[in-house]
Amino acid sequence: MHIELTEMLRCPEPHGEAFLVMSTGEMHGRMVRSGILGCPICRREFPIVKGIVNFAGKGKGKTGNAADEVATLPVSPFPFPAVDSETLQALLDLSGPGGYVVLVGAAARHAVGLAGLMGGIHFIGINAPGDVEELPVLSLLVCEGMIPLRQTIARGVVVGSDRLGPDWLAEARRVVLPGRRVVIEGEDVPVPVGLTRLAAGEGLFVGERR
Repeated sequence: MHIELTEMLRCPEPHGEAFLVMSTGEMHGRMVRSGILGCPICRREFPIVKGIVNFAGKGKGKTGNAADEVATLPVSPFPFPAVDSETLQALLDLSGPGGYVVLVGAAARHAVGLAGLMGGIHFIGINAPGDVEELPVLSLLVCEGMIPLRQTIARGVVVGSDRLGPDWLAEARRVVLPGRRVVIEGEDVPVPVGLTRLAAGEGLFVGERR
């Protein structure tokens, strides 16, 4: 996980947002390979193992030692995304470096292709398939049922075909900046409240946050 992402994270517990506190272990450049994130409100702790932040475990205080939690996900049974990176770049309508793009589920496989087209943007993979590895341009987070990021921080969101439930779509809308886009790998999806449909077809839905 890129160390500067720390200030964008939030605890998944249902309480107000607060900056998490990090205790770092191993680092490679600006990437944190091991450590612990702590919530100052509920006191939960979340491990960083092999560069992946695991918000899905019970955390210290419920099982004892957060460092024992290992963030692993199986390889997704869904096929590799058919949409190409150039199409996604055009649909996201981003220009210029800086900021974050969130890739949910199988969409994390687009990180390398998009990074080659959108230099200077950092990508955040949420519940990425097990064959997707952390990279200097890609931070990986594991969390059940939500995107563990503060609201309105992303310049764009791509939701993979394995995360099309209404909760994930609502989360995508929550974290994207006003006026920015959410691309969904599925055209027949309910439009989340607060997201304006721009286009749908060829297996994709594009919406803009009002």
